[in-house]
Amino acid sequence: MRYHGMAPLVSLLHREGIVEAASYPQLTCFEAGITFARAEGTIVAPETSHAIACVIDEALKAKEEAKEKTILFNLSGHGHFDMGAYEKYFAGELEDYEYPEEAVKAALASLPAAS
Repeated sequence: MRYHGMAPLVSLLHREGIVEAASYPQLTCFEAGITFARAEGTIVAPETSHAIACVIDEALKAKEEAKEKTILFNLSGHGHFDMGAYEKYFAGELEDYEYPEEAVKAALASLPAAS
């Protein structure tokens, strides 16, 4: 899963160094979503599992460094409307896919300049 844009406020927070962006492969995200569901009893939307993958990494990093850390994330939705994606994950029908950088550059080149 890849989203090629960010909301204006999120973009500003990123540009100002207040938040960081992170990218995770699809299968890692589904694994994180399943870990969360088993621990919390809530099936999250696949999009939300991206945030959870990062949260898990941050928690493990804090544990390794023996640091107490507050980790805040937005659980943006449940996965009840996308159970088909979880079915495909468990059936082994999903794979990690990296969109070609050349295709991203070509798409960006066709956009009008922003002022």
